[in-house]
Amino acid sequence: MKEKGDPAYSVLVWVGERTWQACIDAARRLPVATTRIALIHVTADDPPEAAHGAYLGLMGRGAHGRDPAARITEFARDSAAELLDAAAKRLGRPCDLIDRHGRPEREVVTAADGADLLIVARDGDQSRLGPKSLGKEARFVVDHAPCPVLLIWPDAVPSVASIPPPPPRPPHKA
Repeated sequence: MKEKGDPAYSVLVWVGERTWQACIDAARRLPVATTRIALIHVTADDPPEAAHGAYLGLMGRGAHGRDPAARITEFARDSAAELLDAAAKRLGRPCDLIDRHGRPEREVVTAADGADLLIVARDGDQSRLGPKSLGKEARFVVDHAPCPVLLIWPDAVPSVASIPPPPPRPPHKA
C-alpha cells in the first residue's frame, strides 16, 4: 500500500538510449488496469561540462563567442524529450514522463524510491552471460535500487555455453 508522499506510479522504467525499446516492451506486458507507469530518462551533465572546459581551454577565459556547452545542453534536452515521447508512444498507454539530468545511476535510484518495480536493461557486454553484461550505471542501479528490479536483456539472451569455465582447482594435498 502506498504511503503519503510516495510516487503516483508503481512501475518505473529506465529509458536509456540503447536499451529503451526492450524496457518498454517489458512494461507493455504488465496489467493495464492496476499498473501506473513512469518513464525516466536522465541526461548526463558530463558532455556540456567537458565542452565548456575545452572551449575555455582553447579560447581563453576572456573569449567572446559561442560556447558549445549551451548548444550541447539544448540538443540533449530536445533529444531526451524526443526519446521519452517515442517511448510513451511505444508503450501505448498513459504514463508519466520524468526527464532529469545529472548522474544517471543516482537519478534513477532516487526516482525509484517508493516504486513497486524498476525495469532496467543490461547495458554491458551482450555477447555472454555474466557480470560484465551490466555496465557501471546499471550495476549501481541494481545494487542500490530501493525496490525490486526487473533486469532484462535488450537483445537475444546469450547461450549458457557463453559462461566461462570455472578456474582450475589447486591440486589436493594428501
